[in-house]
Amino acid sequence: MNKNSPISGHKYLQSKNSFSNAASKSLTDLINSLCEEQIVNQDLLLSLSFALRSFTNLQRFLELIPLLVTQLVGINGALLIPFQDNGTLWREQLQMVPMDEDSELFKELFLLEEGMQTGFGMQEKNIVMLDRLVKRHFDSSNVIATSIVSRGRQRGRLYAFDKKEIDFGSNIHRKHIQLVADLTGVAIENDVIFQVIRNHEKVDRQISIGAEIQSQLLPDQCPIIEGVHLAACCRPAFQVGGDYYDFMPTRPDLTDIAKASGRWAFVIGDVMGKGVPAGLLMTMLRGMLRAEVLSGLPPHCILHDLNQLALEDLTQSHRFVTLFYSDFDPRSRKLRFANAAHNPPLLWSAQSKSINRLDAPGLLIGLQPEAEYSCGEIILQPGDVLLYYTDGVTEAPGISGERFDENRLITFLDRFAREGLDAQQILDKLFQRLDSFVGVSDHHLEDDASMVVLKVNEELTLPELT
Repeated sequence: MNKNSPISGHKYLQSKNSFSNAASKSLTDLINSLCEEQIVNQDLLLSLSFALRSFTNLQRFLELIPLLVTQLVGINGALLIPFQDNGTLWREQLQMVPMDEDSELFKELFLLEEGMQTGFGMQEKNIVMLDRLVKRHFDSSNVIATSIVSRGRQRGRLYAFDKKEIDFGSNIHRKHIQLVADLTGVAIENDVIFQVIRNHEKVDRQISIGAEIQSQLLPDQCPIIEGVHLAACCRPAFQVGGDYYDFMPTRPDLTDIAKASGRWAFVIGDVMGKGVPAGLLMTMLRGMLRAEVLSGLPPHCILHDLNQLALEDLTQSHRFVTLFYSDFDPRSRKLRFANAAHNPPLLWSAQSKSINRLDAPGLLIGLQPEAEYSCGEIILQPGDVLLYYTDGVTEAPGISGERFDENRLITFLDRFAREGLDAQQILDKLFQRLDSFVGVSDHHLEDDASMVVLKVNEELTLPELT
Protein backbone atom coordinates (compact mmCIF):
# COMPACT_ATOMS: atom_id res chain seq x y z
CA MET A 1 0.00 0.00 0.00
CA ASN A 2 1.18 3.43 -0.84
CA LYS A 3 2.51 5.11 2.23
CA ASN A 4 1.35 8.38 0.84
CA SER A 5 -2.20 7.17 0.83
CA PRO A 6 -4.56 8.70 3.41
CA ILE A 7 -4.70 5.40 5.38
CA SER A 8 -0.93 5.03 5.57
CA GLY A 9 -0.53 8.64 6.73
CA HIS A 10 -3.09 8.10 9.46
CA LYS A 11 -1.26 5.05 10.79
CA TYR A 12 2.02 6.94 10.77
CA LEU A 13 0.51 9.75 12.80
CA GLN A 14 -0.97 7.24 15.25
CA SER A 15 2.43 5.59 15.68
CA LYS A 16 4.15 8.95 16.13
CA ASN A 17 1.58 10.08 18.68
CA SER A 18 1.89 6.77 20.54
CA PHE A 19 5.69 7.18 20.77
CA SER A 20 5.29 10.79 21.90
CA ASN A 21 2.81 9.76 24.57
CA ALA A 22 5.15 7.02 25.83
CA ALA A 23 8.09 9.44 25.97
CA SER A 24 5.98 12.00 27.75
CA LYS A 25 4.82 9.40 30.27
CA SER A 26 8.41 8.25 30.88
CA LEU A 27 9.51 11.85 31.39
CA THR A 28 6.57 12.44 33.75
CA ASP A 29 7.42 9.27 35.69
CA LEU A 30 11.06 10.38 35.89
CA ILE A 31 10.07 13.84 37.14
CA ASN A 32 7.68 12.30 39.66
CA SER A 33 10.39 9.92 40.80
CA LEU A 34 12.86 12.78 41.19
CA CYS A 35 10.27 14.80 43.06
CA GLU A 36 9.55 11.90 45.38
CA GLU A 37 13.28 11.41 45.97
CA GLN A 38 13.67 15.13 46.61
CA ILE A 39 10.78 15.05 49.09
CA VAL A 40 12.32 12.07 50.87
CA ASN A 41 15.68 13.83 51.04
CA GLN A 42 14.06 17.01 52.32
CA ASP A 43 12.23 15.01 54.98
CA LEU A 44 15.50 13.39 56.05
CA LEU A 45 17.26 16.75 56.30
CA LEU A 46 14.31 18.27 58.15
CA SER A 47 14.41 15.36 60.60
CA LEU A 48 18.12 15.98 61.18
CA SER A 49 17.52 19.70 61.66
CA PHE A 50 14.76 18.95 64.17
CA ALA A 51 17.03 16.53 66.02
CA LEU A 52 19.76 19.19 66.07
CA ARG A 53 17.39 21.76 67.58
CA SER A 54 15.96 19.46 70.22
CA PHE A 55 18.68 16.92 71.08
CA THR A 56 19.93 16.61 74.66
CA ASN A 57 22.09 13.53 74.10
CA LEU A 58 24.96 14.03 71.65
CA GLN A 59 25.68 10.30 71.38
CA ARG A 60 22.14 9.57 70.17
CA PHE A 61 22.46 12.36 67.63
CA LEU A 62 25.81 11.11 66.31
CA GLU A 63 24.40 7.59 65.96
CA LEU A 64 21.96 8.98 63.38
CA ILE A 65 24.63 10.53 61.15
CA PRO A 66 25.98 7.46 59.25
CA LEU A 67 22.44 6.08 58.85
CA LEU A 68 21.22 9.39 57.47
CA VAL A 69 24.09 9.56 54.96
CA THR A 70 23.32 6.09 53.60
CA GLN A 71 19.63 6.91 53.16
CA LEU A 72 20.20 10.40 51.81
CA VAL A 73 22.75 9.37 49.20
CA GLY A 74 21.47 5.81 48.67
CA ILE A 75 24.75 4.01 49.42
CA ASN A 76 25.94 1.00 51.34
CA GLY A 77 27.67 2.55 54.38
CA ALA A 78 29.11 5.54 56.21
CA LEU A 79 31.64 6.14 58.97
CA LEU A 80 31.88 9.01 61.46
CA ILE A 81 35.17 9.75 63.28
CA PRO A 82 34.63 12.70 65.65
CA PHE A 83 37.31 14.59 67.61
CA GLN A 84 37.06 15.81 71.16
CA ASP A 85 37.43 19.49 72.05
CA ASN A 86 41.19 19.05 72.61
CA GLY A 87 41.62 17.44 69.18
CA THR A 88 41.99 13.81 70.30
CA LEU A 89 40.06 10.98 68.67
CA TRP A 90 36.68 10.62 70.34
CA ARG A 91 36.92 6.84 70.47
CA GLU A 92 33.68 6.34 72.40
CA GLN A 93 31.71 8.14 69.69
CA LEU A 94 32.95 6.26 66.61
CA GLN A 95 29.83 5.50 64.54
CA MET A 96 29.46 3.30 61.43
CA VAL A 97 26.67 1.80 59.29
CA PRO A 98 26.50 -1.14 58.84
CA MET A 99 28.09 -1.94 62.22
CA ASP A 100 29.57 -5.26 61.11
CA GLU A 101 31.16 -3.77 57.99
CA ASP A 102 34.71 -3.77 59.31
CA SER A 103 35.30 -4.47 63.00
CA GLU A 104 39.07 -4.46 62.38
CA LEU A 105 38.88 -0.79 61.36
CA PHE A 106 37.13 0.08 64.61
CA LYS A 107 39.75 -1.81 66.57
CA GLU A 108 42.61 -0.08 64.75
CA LEU A 109 41.07 3.35 65.29
CA PHE A 110 40.41 2.62 68.94
CA LEU A 111 44.01 1.54 69.55
CA LEU A 112 45.58 4.33 67.47
CA GLU A 113 48.12 5.86 69.88
CA GLU A 114 48.59 9.06 67.85
CA GLY A 115 44.86 9.68 68.13
CA MET A 116 45.17 10.18 71.89
CA GLN A 117 47.62 13.06 71.50
CA THR A 118 46.24 16.55 72.14
CA GLY A 119 45.67 18.41 68.89
CA PHE A 120 45.72 15.24 66.76
CA GLY A 121 42.73 16.24 64.65
CA MET A 122 44.09 19.74 64.07
CA GLN A 123 47.08 18.60 62.01
CA GLU A 124 46.64 18.01 58.29
CA LYS A 125 49.11 15.10 58.21
CA ASN A 126 46.93 13.20 60.68
CA ILE A 127 43.82 13.78 58.55
CA VAL A 128 45.69 12.35 55.56
CA MET A 129 46.72 9.36 57.68
CA LEU A 130 43.09 8.74 58.70
CA ASP A 131 41.94 8.91 55.09
CA ARG A 132 44.55 6.35 54.04
CA LEU A 133 43.65 4.10 56.94
CA VAL A 134 39.95 4.13 56.05
CA LYS A 135 40.51 3.68 52.31
CA ARG A 136 42.83 0.75 52.96
CA HIS A 137 40.08 -1.03 54.88
CA PHE A 138 37.51 -0.21 52.18
CA ASP A 139 39.81 -1.08 49.27
CA SER A 140 36.96 -2.63 47.27
CA SER A 141 34.74 0.41 47.67
CA ASN A 142 34.50 3.96 46.45
CA VAL A 143 35.11 6.30 49.41
CA ILE A 144 34.18 9.97 49.78
CA ALA A 145 35.64 11.85 52.75
CA THR A 146 34.75 15.27 54.11
CA SER A 147 35.75 17.25 57.16
CA ILE A 148 33.45 18.18 60.01
CA VAL A 149 34.35 21.79 60.78
CA SER A 150 32.90 24.29 63.20
CA ARG A 151 34.18 27.82 63.85
CA GLY A 152 37.30 27.00 61.87
CA ARG A 153 38.19 23.93 63.98
CA GLN A 154 38.33 20.32 62.85
CA ARG A 155 35.61 18.45 64.74
CA GLY A 156 35.91 15.15 62.89
CA ARG A 157 35.84 13.30 59.59
CA LEU A 158 32.84 11.82 57.76
CA TYR A 159 33.23 8.99 55.21
CA ALA A 160 30.73 7.55 52.74
CA PHE A 161 31.47 4.28 50.87
CA ASP A 162 29.92 1.88 48.36
CA LYS A 163 30.96 -0.74 45.81
CA LYS A 164 33.47 0.41 43.21
CA GLU A 165 31.15 -0.34 40.29
CA ILE A 166 28.63 2.14 41.75
CA ASP A 167 29.37 5.82 41.15
CA PHE A 168 27.99 8.00 43.93
CA GLY A 169 30.44 10.85 43.53
CA SER A 170 28.04 13.25 41.85
CA ASN A 171 28.02 16.87 42.87
CA ILE A 172 24.61 16.60 44.54
CA HIS A 173 25.77 13.60 46.59
CA ARG A 174 28.84 15.46 47.76
CA LYS A 175 26.70 18.45 48.71
CA HIS A 176 24.37 16.24 50.74
CA ILE A 177 27.31 14.61 52.54
CA GLN A 178 28.86 18.01 53.24
CA LEU A 179 25.55 19.34 54.54
CA VAL A 180 25.30 16.45 57.00
CA ALA A 181 28.93 17.03 58.02
CA ASP A 182 28.24 20.73 58.67
CA LEU A 183 25.19 19.95 60.82
CA THR A 184 27.26 17.41 62.73
CA GLY A 185 29.90 20.08 63.39
CA VAL A 186 27.20 22.39 64.75
CA ALA A 187 25.93 19.60 67.03
CA ILE A 188 29.40 18.89 68.44
CA GLU A 189 30.08 22.61 68.95
CA ASN A 190 26.72 23.05 70.67
CA ASP A 191 27.50 20.19 73.02
CA VAL A 192 30.84 21.80 73.93
CA ILE A 193 29.02 25.06 74.70
CA PHE A 194 26.38 23.20 76.72
CA GLN A 195 29.10 21.51 78.77
CA VAL A 196 30.76 24.88 79.45
CA ILE A 197 27.40 26.33 80.50
CA ARG A 198 26.74 23.37 82.80
CA ASN A 199 30.18 23.75 84.37
CA HIS A 200 29.60 27.46 84.85
CA GLU A 201 26.23 26.73 86.43
CA LYS A 202 27.91 24.32 88.85
CA VAL A 203 30.55 26.92 89.71
CA ASP A 204 27.85 29.59 90.09
CA ARG A 205 25.93 27.32 92.46
CA GLN A 206 29.08 26.68 94.48
CA ILE A 207 29.90 30.40 94.56
CA SER A 208 26.34 31.18 95.61
CA ILE A 209 26.63 28.65 98.42
CA GLY A 210 30.00 30.16 99.38
CA ALA A 211 28.52 33.66 99.30
CA GLU A 212 25.61 32.52 101.46
CA ILE A 213 27.97 30.89 103.97
CA GLN A 214 30.21 33.97 104.04
CA SER A 215 27.25 36.31 104.50
CA GLN A 216 26.21 34.19 107.47
CA LEU A 217 29.71 34.58 108.95
CA LEU A 218 29.33 38.36 108.91
CA PRO A 219 27.17 39.68 111.76
CA ASP A 220 23.55 39.76 110.63
CA GLN A 221 22.96 42.58 113.08
CA CYS A 222 25.03 44.81 115.30
CA PRO A 223 25.20 43.93 119.00
CA ILE A 224 23.59 45.97 121.75
CA ILE A 225 26.37 47.62 123.76
CA GLU A 226 25.84 50.11 126.55
CA GLY A 227 26.47 53.71 125.63
CA VAL A 228 27.03 53.26 121.87
CA HIS A 229 25.09 52.66 118.68
CA LEU A 230 26.57 50.56 115.85
CA ALA A 231 25.77 50.18 112.12
CA ALA A 232 27.68 48.13 109.54
CA CYS A 233 27.52 47.00 105.93
CA CYS A 234 29.75 44.94 103.62
CA ARG A 235 29.17 45.21 99.89
CA PRO A 236 31.31 42.68 97.96
CA ALA A 237 32.36 43.42 94.38
CA PHE A 238 31.54 39.78 93.54
CA GLN A 239 29.32 37.24 95.24
CA VAL A 240 32.18 36.32 97.53
CA GLY A 241 34.52 38.99 98.86
CA GLY A 242 37.65 39.50 100.91
CA ASP A 243 36.33 42.23 103.24
CA TYR A 244 35.54 41.30 106.81
CA TYR A 245 34.23 42.96 109.94
CA ASP A 246 33.11 41.49 113.22
CA PHE A 247 31.92 42.28 116.74
CA MET A 248 33.04 39.78 119.38
CA PRO A 249 32.44 39.74 123.14
CA THR A 250 35.65 38.93 125.00
CA ARG A 251 33.48 36.95 127.45
CA PRO A 252 30.99 35.02 125.30
CA ASP A 253 29.96 32.95 128.32
CA LEU A 254 28.15 35.93 129.88
CA THR A 255 24.41 36.57 129.57
CA ASP A 256 23.18 39.05 126.97
CA ILE A 257 22.61 41.69 129.67
CA ALA A 258 26.12 41.18 131.06
CA LYS A 259 27.64 41.22 127.58
CA ALA A 260 26.10 44.65 126.92
CA SER A 261 28.27 46.16 129.63
CA GLY A 262 31.30 43.93 129.05
CA ARG A 263 34.34 44.39 126.84
CA TRP A 264 33.84 43.97 123.07
CA ALA A 265 36.29 43.51 120.20
CA PHE A 266 35.67 45.44 116.96
CA VAL A 267 37.64 44.34 113.90
CA ILE A 268 37.72 45.17 110.21
CA GLY A 269 40.01 43.63 107.61
CA ASP A 270 40.72 43.14 103.94
CA VAL A 271 42.45 40.26 102.15
CA MET A 272 44.57 41.31 99.15
CA GLY A 273 42.47 40.52 96.09
CA LYS A 274 38.81 39.68 95.80
CA GLY A 275 36.47 36.86 94.87
CA VAL A 276 36.53 33.25 96.08
CA PRO A 277 40.24 32.96 97.11
CA ALA A 278 40.06 36.13 99.20
CA GLY A 279 36.77 35.02 100.74
CA LEU A 280 38.18 31.63 101.74
CA LEU A 281 41.22 33.20 103.39
CA MET A 282 39.11 35.72 105.27
CA THR A 283 36.87 32.91 106.52
CA MET A 284 39.95 31.08 107.79
CA LEU A 285 41.24 34.23 109.53
CA ARG A 286 37.88 34.81 111.16
CA GLY A 287 38.07 31.45 112.90
CA MET A 288 41.64 32.10 114.07
CA LEU A 289 40.80 35.60 115.31
CA ARG A 290 37.72 34.51 117.23
CA ALA A 291 39.84 31.96 119.07
CA GLU A 292 42.46 34.62 119.88
CA VAL A 293 39.87 37.03 121.27
CA LEU A 294 39.04 34.55 124.02
CA SER A 295 42.59 34.92 125.35
CA GLY A 296 41.77 38.41 126.60
CA LEU A 297 45.13 39.74 125.42
CA PRO A 298 45.52 43.41 124.40
CA PRO A 299 45.10 44.29 120.67
CA HIS A 300 48.79 44.34 119.71
CA CYS A 301 49.32 40.85 121.18
CA ILE A 302 46.24 39.57 119.36
CA LEU A 303 47.65 40.74 116.01
CA HIS A 304 51.09 39.32 116.81
CA ASP A 305 49.64 35.87 117.55
CA LEU A 306 47.30 36.00 114.55
CA ASN A 307 50.25 36.77 112.28
CA GLN A 308 52.10 33.72 113.62
CA LEU A 309 49.09 31.44 113.13
CA ALA A 310 48.20 32.59 109.61
CA LEU A 311 51.69 33.15 108.21
CA GLU A 312 52.14 29.74 106.56
CA ASP A 313 48.71 29.68 104.88
CA LEU A 314 49.04 33.25 103.64
CA THR A 315 52.57 32.65 102.33
CA GLN A 316 51.42 29.64 100.32
CA SER A 317 48.53 31.64 98.83
CA HIS A 318 50.82 34.63 98.07
CA ARG A 319 48.36 36.97 99.76
CA PHE A 320 48.46 39.37 102.68
CA VAL A 321 45.85 40.81 105.00
CA THR A 322 45.31 44.29 106.41
CA LEU A 323 43.49 44.28 109.75
CA PHE A 324 42.47 46.87 112.33
CA TYR A 325 41.69 45.36 115.72
CA SER A 326 40.22 47.24 118.69
CA ASP A 327 38.51 46.47 121.96
CA PHE A 328 36.04 48.70 123.78
CA ASP A 329 35.06 48.90 127.43
CA PRO A 330 31.58 50.48 127.74
CA ARG A 331 32.07 51.39 131.42
CA SER A 332 35.18 53.52 130.87
CA ARG A 333 34.54 54.21 127.15
CA LYS A 334 38.19 53.27 126.59
CA LEU A 335 39.04 52.04 123.10
CA ARG A 336 42.34 50.18 122.67
CA PHE A 337 43.55 49.45 119.15
CA ALA A 338 46.31 47.98 117.00
CA ASN A 339 46.72 48.21 113.25
CA ALA A 340 48.16 45.76 110.70
CA ALA A 341 48.56 48.32 107.87
CA HIS A 342 44.81 48.82 107.45
CA ASN A 343 43.14 52.14 106.60
CA PRO A 344 43.09 54.01 109.92
CA PRO A 345 39.53 54.56 111.21
CA LEU A 346 38.29 58.16 111.29
CA LEU A 347 37.21 59.64 114.62
CA TRP A 348 34.92 62.68 114.61
CA SER A 349 35.17 64.50 117.92
CA ALA A 350 31.92 65.98 119.12
CA GLN A 351 33.82 68.37 121.36
CA SER A 352 36.28 69.82 118.83
CA LYS A 353 34.14 69.18 115.73
CA SER A 354 37.23 67.79 113.98
CA ILE A 355 38.34 64.44 112.54
CA ASN A 356 41.50 62.50 113.45
CA ARG A 357 42.85 59.13 112.35
CA LEU A 358 43.27 56.28 114.81
CA ASP A 359 46.51 54.63 113.84
CA ALA A 360 49.34 52.54 115.28
CA PRO A 361 52.47 51.09 113.61
CA GLY A 362 52.25 47.53 112.33
CA LEU A 363 52.97 45.34 109.29
CA LEU A 364 50.57 43.38 107.10
CA ILE A 365 49.40 40.02 108.44
CA GLY A 366 51.42 37.32 106.65
CA LEU A 367 54.34 39.51 105.60
CA GLN A 368 57.03 38.68 108.18
CA PRO A 369 57.27 35.91 110.82
CA GLU A 370 58.26 38.20 113.70
CA ALA A 371 56.20 41.28 112.95
CA GLU A 372 55.61 43.60 115.90
CA TYR A 373 52.53 45.73 116.55
CA SER A 374 51.93 48.76 118.75
CA CYS A 375 48.91 49.47 120.91
CA GLY A 376 47.09 52.81 121.12
CA GLU A 377 44.15 53.88 123.28
CA ILE A 378 41.65 56.69 123.54
CA ILE A 379 38.66 57.61 125.70
CA LEU A 380 35.60 58.19 123.54
CA GLN A 381 33.37 61.12 124.46
CA PRO A 382 29.59 61.49 124.18
CA GLY A 383 28.55 62.26 120.60
CA ASP A 384 31.83 61.02 119.08
CA VAL A 385 31.54 59.15 115.78
CA LEU A 386 34.05 56.47 114.75
CA LEU A 387 34.16 55.18 111.15
CA TYR A 388 35.92 51.92 110.24
CA TYR A 389 36.24 51.29 106.48
CA THR A 390 38.11 49.31 103.82
CA ASP A 391 40.01 50.67 100.82
CA GLY A 392 37.18 49.63 98.51
CA VAL A 393 35.49 52.82 99.69
CA THR A 394 38.30 55.33 99.17
CA GLU A 395 39.66 53.60 96.05
CA ALA A 396 36.26 53.46 94.29
CA PRO A 397 36.61 55.15 90.85
CA GLY A 398 34.16 57.82 89.78
CA ILE A 399 32.72 58.44 86.33
CA SER A 400 35.55 60.86 85.56
CA GLY A 401 38.20 58.33 86.67
CA GLU A 402 39.24 60.00 89.92
CA ARG A 403 39.00 58.11 93.22
CA PHE A 404 36.50 58.71 96.02
CA ASP A 405 39.59 59.14 98.28
CA GLU A 406 39.91 59.74 102.01
CA ASN A 407 39.46 63.52 101.86
CA ARG A 408 36.02 63.16 100.29
CA LEU A 409 35.09 60.55 102.90
CA ILE A 410 36.24 62.88 105.70
CA THR A 411 34.18 65.75 104.25
CA PHE A 412 30.97 63.71 104.18
CA LEU A 413 31.57 62.15 107.60
CA ASP A 414 32.08 65.59 109.11
CA ARG A 415 28.90 66.91 107.47
CA PHE A 416 26.68 64.02 108.61
CA ALA A 417 28.17 63.90 112.10
CA ARG A 418 27.50 67.66 112.56
CA GLU A 419 23.87 67.07 111.54
CA GLY A 420 23.45 64.88 114.62
CA LEU A 421 22.45 61.76 112.66
CA ASP A 422 22.56 58.37 114.33
CA ALA A 423 25.00 55.60 113.29
CA GLN A 424 22.65 53.92 110.80
CA GLN A 425 21.72 57.20 109.14
CA ILE A 426 25.38 58.18 108.79
CA LEU A 427 26.20 54.77 107.26
CA ASP A 428 23.30 54.97 104.79
CA LYS A 429 24.21 58.47 103.67
CA LEU A 430 27.88 57.58 103.21
CA PHE A 431 26.94 54.67 100.92
CA GLN A 432 24.51 56.90 99.04
CA ARG A 433 27.30 59.41 98.41
CA LEU A 434 29.62 56.59 97.32
CA ASP A 435 27.06 55.19 94.88
CA SER A 436 26.35 58.64 93.48
CA PHE A 437 30.06 59.26 92.97
CA VAL A 438 30.68 55.92 91.27
CA GLY A 439 27.55 56.34 89.17
CA VAL A 440 26.06 52.88 89.61
CA SER A 441 22.42 52.04 90.04
CA ASP A 442 22.91 48.38 91.01
CA HIS A 443 25.44 49.09 93.81
CA HIS A 444 28.16 47.22 91.92
CA LEU A 445 31.66 48.35 92.81
CA GLU A 446 35.05 47.33 91.43
CA ASP A 447 36.29 46.25 94.87
CA ASP A 448 34.71 45.08 98.11
CA ALA A 449 33.55 48.07 100.19
CA SER A 450 32.79 47.86 103.91
CA MET A 451 31.99 50.46 106.55
CA VAL A 452 31.23 50.27 110.26
CA VAL A 453 29.95 53.32 112.16
CA LEU A 454 30.11 53.61 115.94
CA LYS A 455 28.48 56.57 117.64
CA VAL A 456 28.74 57.26 121.35
CA ASN A 457 25.39 58.19 122.85
CA GLU A 458 24.83 61.84 123.69
CA GLU A 459 24.67 62.69 127.42
CA LEU A 460 21.27 63.70 128.69
CA THR A 461 21.16 67.25 130.04
CA LEU A 462 18.48 68.21 132.55
CA PRO A 463 16.77 71.62 132.27
CA GLU A 464 17.89 74.17 134.84
CA LEU A 465 15.49 74.93 137.71
CA THR A 466 14.41 78.55 138.08
